[in-house]
Amino acid sequence: QVQLVESGGGLVQPGESLRLSCVVSGSFSSIGDMGWYRQAPGTQRDFIALISRGGYTNVHRSVKGRFTISRDNAKNTVYLEMNSLIPEDTAVYYCNADVTSSVTLSANNYWGQGTQVTVSP
Repeated sequence: QVQLVESGGGLVQPGESLRLSCVVSGSFSSIGDMGWYRQAPGTQRDFIALISRGGYTNVHRSVKGRFTISRDNAKNTVYLEMNSLIPEDTAVYYCNADVTSSVTLSANNYWGQGTQVTVSP
């Protein structure tokens, strides 16, 4: 069973920074693309950033220059460094990953449970 577990969320003031982490665990043979999404109350889940296994990144223009995605393949972990946070960044942040089963060798898409980020004075 594959699990994605996020950590690093919390309450911060505007202008501060947070670093989110997401660890993939369980039985699998490889991890492909990994990404971050967020969902504010009453809104849909929105794409933030994606990183391929080889390190190619795609960051949404709304957070480009403030947010950076990275990964450590040896640790099966993806990170989201968030700087200059603003109240509009308040949301539940979700990790997403394409994971290939070590049994079936088929790739499936998985989500984490989410971590709350609140930016407030």
